[in-house]
Amino acid sequence: MFENFQSVVDADSEDRGLLEQIEPARLPKHIAIIMDGNGRWAKQRGKPRLFGHQEGAESVRAVLDTSVRLGIQAVTLFAFSTENWRRPQDEVTGLMQMLKLYLKREMKVVHGNNMRFRTIGDLESMPEEIQSAIEAARRQTEGNTGTILNLALNYGGKAEILQAVKKAVSKLGADGRVVSELSEDDVEKELYTSGLPDVDLLIRTSGEFRISNFLLWQIAYSEIYVTPVLFPDFRRTEFLKAIIEFQKRERRFGGVDGE
Repeated sequence: MFENFQSVVDADSEDRGLLEQIEPARLPKHIAIIMDGNGRWAKQRGKPRLFGHQEGAESVRAVLDTSVRLGIQAVTLFAFSTENWRRPQDEVTGLMQMLKLYLKREMKVVHGNNMRFRTIGDLESMPEEIQSAIEAARRQTEGNTGTILNLALNYGGKAEILQAVKKAVSKLGADGRVVSELSEDDVEKELYTSGLPDVDLLIRTSGEFRISNFLLWQIAYSEIYVTPVLFPDFRRTEFLKAIIEFQKRERRFGGVDGE
């Protein structure tokens, strides 16, 4: 299954040894990543925070390339939260410019790898030029059938659930149903991630043990992997380690061993 992967891995590299440990039949369908530690990585090197975000973009490329080669169904990246607007203005402005450039430059690679680009979050609050670039990227890749790149922008988990419940209740009324008939399926249909499988593996870099208001509904039964590695250093080797750790765990979904 990994023939197209073996060709880019050196025979004596650590990555080849890690790749050989992965069971193709037990790969996570949906991986979500809280990309933490860019600012700290830059500070350790006496650089401005944006330098860390720029290096983090290289890690994004490594994660996506690896996901495509492994055949991961969906990857959701926490790129910008609703709380990130509170950061220094020069950092926010720089992040928006980086995002704009990424959407223009990287979509050729994304499209060439048969990836489909999606976003989750309140896009109406994003700059208009970003909204236009997002829509162009979505249209360019909407016919692709490979790994889904799901970018969380101006995203907050509580806000997502709240808006989903409001929409679901509104539809109940329109259908002549009562609130007591509201089901999980009704709510899930209104989530940003509707149509995607729930998250199997949630990765957080930088060693912080927090969910940070990310995909609160979708990670109900996710395996959580926390690594002390700062995101700019989270390249293919670290990503493969996370998948191997995922495959070592027994997922019981509230049951007990043997059920």
